[in-house]
Amino acid sequence: MLLTAKELAHELDVHISTVRRAYRTGRIPYERLCKMYLFDLEKVRDAMRRNGFTLAGTDDGLRATGGESRRRAQPTSPRLGKTGASIARTPRRKK
Repeated sequence: MLLTAKELAHELDVHISTVRRAYRTGRIPYERLCKMYLFDLEKVRDAMRRNGFTLAGTDDGLRATGGESRRRAQPTSPRLGKTGASIARTPRRKK
């Protein structure tokens, strides 16, 4: 049975953008009918197993849970260019 991207996302318990990203990068197989992308659930699950993807509901311990995501790197150098604070500190030239 062929499913749409929205139906596949519901079956796999992932967001639809995850499904779209996966078929655009070629990670899951799809069939195209005119402008529609259709997916065979069994073929998608087989491809996910072959490629090492985990299905929703399985805990492999590699994902951040409970809001414990990795912090983003902080910029190491000061901002270049003039900001409002640095312009206010410089005296104006007299004409």
